[in-house]
Amino acid sequence: MATDENAKDQAMELAEAARETEWKFPSFTAEMFKGNFRWDLLHPYPEQDAEDKRVGDELIEKIGVVLEEHLDPIAVDETGEYPEVVLQELAKVGVFGMKIDKKYGGLGLSQWNYGRVLSFIGSYCQSTVTWVSAHQSIGVPQPLKLFGTEAQKEKFLPRLAKGEISAFALTEPDVGSDPAKMSTTATLSEDGSFYLINGTKLWCTNGTAASMMVVMAKTPPKIKNGKEIPQISTFVVESDSPGFTVEHRCQFMGLKGIANGLLTFNNVKVPAENMIGKPGEGLKIALTTLNAGRLGIPASAAGSCKKFLLDCEEWVNKRVQWGVPIGKHQSISRKIANMAADTYAMESLVYTACSFADRKNADIRLEAAAAKYFCTETCWRVLDDFLQVRGGRGFESDTSLYQRGEKPVPVNRILRDMRVGRIFEGSTEVMHLIMAREAMDTHFRLVMPILMPKGDQKAKKWSYILQAAKFYVGWYPKVWMPTSMDFNVNHLNTDNRDHLAYAAKTCKRLARSLFHTMGKYKEKLEYEQLILANFVDIGVDLFVMGCVLANTEHLLAHNKSDQSPQELADLFCANARKRIEENFRAVKKNHNSTFNKVADSLMEGKLRWISKDIHTELPRAYRDYADNLPTVTAAEDAAATATAE
Repeated sequence: MATDENAKDQAMELAEAARETEWKFPSFTAEMFKGNFRWDLLHPYPEQDAEDKRVGDELIEKIGVVLEEHLDPIAVDETGEYPEVVLQELAKVGVFGMKIDKKYGGLGLSQWNYGRVLSFIGSYCQSTVTWVSAHQSIGVPQPLKLFGTEAQKEKFLPRLAKGEISAFALTEPDVGSDPAKMSTTATLSEDGSFYLINGTKLWCTNGTAASMMVVMAKTPPKIKNGKEIPQISTFVVESDSPGFTVEHRCQFMGLKGIANGLLTFNNVKVPAENMIGKPGEGLKIALTTLNAGRLGIPASAAGSCKKFLLDCEEWVNKRVQWGVPIGKHQSISRKIANMAADTYAMESLVYTACSFADRKNADIRLEAAAAKYFCTETCWRVLDDFLQVRGGRGFESDTSLYQRGEKPVPVNRILRDMRVGRIFEGSTEVMHLIMAREAMDTHFRLVMPILMPKGDQKAKKWSYILQAAKFYVGWYPKVWMPTSMDFNVNHLNTDNRDHLAYAAKTCKRLARSLFHTMGKYKEKLEYEQLILANFVDIGVDLFVMGCVLANTEHLLAHNKSDQSPQELADLFCANARKRIEENFRAVKKNHNSTFNKVADSLMEGKLRWISKDIHTELPRAYRDYADNLPTVTAAEDAAATATAE
């Protein structure tokens, strides 16, 4: 048990050391968790600069030609092979240099245009999105842009801009979101000129085809308060280095065309100057890189949903049951209405976050996490609903539909492709934890030195108490007071005034509830992950409501007769408000402890009595698998059954 606690403490210290601890620029979401609804950060809704839009339009047109002439996503899905010619043609139009500065041969696109491109590609082929986004959102270009030296940029970026592929190697077979368990090491030579990297990396997207990759590895630990603190550092490793081996290309339920694999490093010699940043900054570099990198996935998710919205419109008019188009049946109309409102919300959120990233004076760590979380979860729900609306045709492959003479709508394929969105670049559960930690940041900094003092904090306990008291005496009364913002102004639509007033009021309620919950659970709050997730979901819905309402006001102000955003905004906000109230109730009344009890019973083997009359043997082709599935003896089965009875 002590070992487990030490490992946990070590992991927590490593994660805390990697966090960005300061908020240099305003963050709508960070302010919201404190009780401040910063409408001024969202409204007026950003509008893309005309010249920037022209640049994006021209690139999208070129990419469209490449996809149309060279890529068959159906063949990619069926064969599992991605055509090399597509990568070559995409490189010719600059796709692999989109986020690389022009001085290094790239296009230097804005985040807004980058989002537009990934949304466009995402409406056609998700495997292509993965090749492109893994290369620039998390591969070598982004960490070099943020942390690289000029010499590193001059050495690597021109090659990458021309079309060399890069990858990101963090995950290991036994290491997912807990980097403290990382086993890959980087050992400095005696003369300090190079490192030897040894280890194994798994699920490295683009890794089986990349010419270079970002590799995270452990370097010698540092000592803090008498304890060893693991150090993770970041390196650019070229794949032609002796000792580097692609052991296996992984295959998945979707994204059949991606180059994802198991990689090994056996005394791979890497020049010391290939380290990005300083020793021990690896995890910080990874997390910071992912802030902007995470915006690619929600953009592509929005593109997929926008494409299927058109297919949905055609289908619910064409398909007639009981004498009327199925879109007229209320059970279907609810689904398609929510699909439209949610897709509108995704787009509103994506370009709000992209505009924040382009400003350079906004902190987007929470906004990026919220966009990734909301859009991947919402996209999955939208696609699942569309599959249901399509019925058997949704479950049937597009190839089979085509062979039967029907329109080959690829719901089956895109659903499989998009499922991993809830896992890629930080799973939904990890997004909950990241956002919860940032939501509680103010309280953690003030209260934790009092509840759980470390090192010299014990001697300063009364100083921390006075500091906390001073803050809460001023802050706490404010979260009970009515909002000072006046939404009853003529330029706002009447319906939107009500939604905004609700959001502003609920921000204060959220901040109060967070504080009260921390007071109730104190240092044990970290174990109440489901309650923290409820708070995060409330915050995300409030943020998306703000984006939707700002976009709606923008569209209404431009009097675009072909757009009718108000009904979409009203529907999304009504659904969001319902979810918010359900989450507030779940904070106070839930059966989370029952989840723990049942899960413990399963882990301890006490529920094996459920699994009767099943076939437990592996398929014959896998009989040489090294590990055995857990078996239940007759005695264990009888004992478990008796316990249940």
